[in-house]
This record gives sequence, structure tokens and C-alpha cells, in this order.
Amino acid sequence: MSTIQFTIDGKPCTGKSGQTIVEAAKDNGIYIPTLCHFEGLKPAGSCRICTVKVGGRFMAACTTPVTEGMVIENKTSELEDYRKAIIEMLFVEGNHMCPTCEKSGNCELQALGYRYMMFVPRFPYLFPKRELDASLPKIIIERNRCVQCLRCVRSMTTSDGKKIFGMVNRGGHIHINVDRELAKNMSDEQAQKAMDLCPVGSILKKEVGFVVPIGKRKYDAMPIGSEIEKA
Repeated sequence: MSTIQFTIDGKPCTGKSGQTIVEAAKDNGIYIPTLCHFEGLKPAGSCRICTVKVGGRFMAACTTPVTEGMVIENKTSELEDYRKAIIEMLFVEGNHMCPTCEKSGNCELQALGYRYMMFVPRFPYLFPKRELDASLPKIIIERNRCVQCLRCVRSMTTSDGKKIFGMVNRGGHIHINVDRELAKNMSDEQAQKAMDLCPVGSILKKEVGFVVPIGKRKYDAMPIGSEIEKA
């Protein structure tokens, strides 16, 4: 695998052929924020929080491969405000109540809100009517929190390749759905995996909420991205 030379915000970096910008940046101790990206899953480029500029053009860093001599802009005021706007839109188009959410402290959207100092969104709250589904044996589907990252759709399958989760409808009516028959046969391990994969509190394993106390959750002591930037 050949070595590639490129720069991010003027910093000389090296990467491997086939790596995406997000992956190569991480190897060089540079954090590019993401929500839909998850290591080991095929990139979807659905959230666009990882947007960078390459040659003056906006590109999704999770789907764009790094190339020789590439000049990447990542931490500019324009891009940081762009990302903050996306985070604000994700908060206002759903119904998020962080203080009472089981994923608080472990939520990537919440952690990004803190990182980008989101206090009052610039957009009006929509307060959509979305239904919670607690009828399944192992999991709760809380559609009010879903950010349509598609992590669950891409990762949760049965042994014969059938997808447990999917997205239905289009536009403003799109929402997460689940194959009820497949979900009824989910193991405890699969339910926990689905909850862990979800970056927010949209998929919850039953009877494990608030197990980890406040102060000991993932982002309570270490802000999101700091594990990469300190490397």
C-alpha cells in the first residue's frame, strides 16, 4: 500500500492509498467531526458534518479518498460555522431533551453541541409529531431523537443478511423503521450493539437506562474528538 503526502490546514500529513480523508486525518492526530461515520461500516456521507474543502470545493471527508498532493481545509471559520449550523438544524428538527435522555453524556450529537458551543439555535424549533415504539421485546425506538445517520441500517443484519432496520417515506416524512419479526428475535447482544451504534438516544436497549451515573459517562470528562487531537 503506497504512502500519500497531503496537507490539512497547512500541516504536512501522510496517508495510505484507499484511505478516506477522515481516516487519514485521524492517523495524523487531526479530528474531523462526524455523526454518520462509524469505523468498520461502509461510508454513507449522510450527515455532512465532516464536510471539508478540497481545491475550494466542499466535500464529505468520510467518503472522499485522500490523494497525493491534496490540499485540505478543515478548521476554518467558514467550515466550523457550517458544521455548527448542521448541528443546530438536527436539534431543532427533532425533539431532543438532553437532561432526561438515557444517552446523555454518551450522545455524540450532544457532545458536538458542547464542542461547537451551541447555546441558542439560529433556526426555529419545529416540534414534529413523532411516535415512540416500546412494543418490541428488547429495544425501544425513540424516533424523536433520530438523526437519520443510517448506522443501524448499515450494520444491523441477521445471519442470513436481512436488514433489521430501514428508513421509510421521503423528505420531511422519512423516519426509522424496524422489521418487527426480525426485531422480535434480537438477542441481548444485538440489542446492545444497536444501542451502542446509535450516536443519539434513538435506539435503546430495555432495562439498562441510566446504568452509568452522571460524571462517569463517555463525554463527561473528555470532550468529543480530544482522544484524536491528543494522540
